[in-house]
Amino acid sequence: MELPLVVGVDGSAAAFTAVDWAVDEAARHGLPLRLVYASLWAHYEGAVETGDRERPSEQLMAENIVRSATERARRRNRDVTVSAEVVPEEAVDALLREGLHASAVVTGSRGRGELKGMLLGSVGLVVAARAHCPVIVVRGNQPALAGTHERILLGAGNPATSGEAVRFAFREAEARRCPLDVVRAWRSPAHQTTHPPRSAGEPARYPRERASALLDDLLHDAVADHQGVRVRPDTVEGPARKVLLRRADAADLVIVGAQRRQDHFGLQLGRVTHTLLHHAPCPVAVVPQRG
Repeated sequence: MELPLVVGVDGSAAAFTAVDWAVDEAARHGLPLRLVYASLWAHYEGAVETGDRERPSEQLMAENIVRSATERARRRNRDVTVSAEVVPEEAVDALLREGLHASAVVTGSRGRGELKGMLLGSVGLVVAARAHCPVIVVRGNQPALAGTHERILLGAGNPATSGEAVRFAFREAEARRCPLDVVRAWRSPAHQTTHPPRSAGEPARYPRERASALLDDLLHDAVADHQGVRVRPDTVEGPARKVLLRRADAADLVIVGAQRRQDHFGLQLGRVTHTLLHHAPCPVAVVPQRG
């Protein structure tokens, strides 16, 4: 049985946008959709005026939000199987637990309880940094959310952190039947000369050539396994976060890998991932490297 696509809902506009995106994603991959509302996610002021004094106002609010999200999902695509649950946990704890048995977790860019000035809500950031499954933060402009660019962007990092992300990206491009742009950024050391010195036992290589060789190695197996995917690899000089932000303008989804720390719980979310999560013009998928 396929693991569900889990979506965190809280009644915010960003969460409803995430639901719409997740319905389309579930349909593409033939996955069931599971909507989760954590009842301790936000502290609502006041009480809901009802004649039922035995049920707390927050419980009524949670049930209404889940009902609205479920109806919205079913209206968008009636072929997608939708289930929903209100769970008595904090949002981060609930989504991390759900992620143990999910194909991916989807969140909005900012929830009801987040400060208006925040570029990304704390729930989305923490879940992206700690989940054991891919996490997609739904953000960006309308063309990207609607998938009108018809291309996926993969930020190719180090092999130690990118293997799962590569496989995720190829499956995504295959399901969408669109090209996969793979970009590896490189920088020329400030001290490098026209003819860099050779290291012992290793031929001299320019930074662009090294980046190209790394890209070829990273993509080799996935290209063989997904021969129907049109792959467009590229190496670009410049800071990776700036390169990927610029390329993401023409993408429907940008994908990056992250390595699980060995010494404690969580992922190594570097500057590139943080930049994309806060500023990308399209949804961002953070894929943990297992093992």
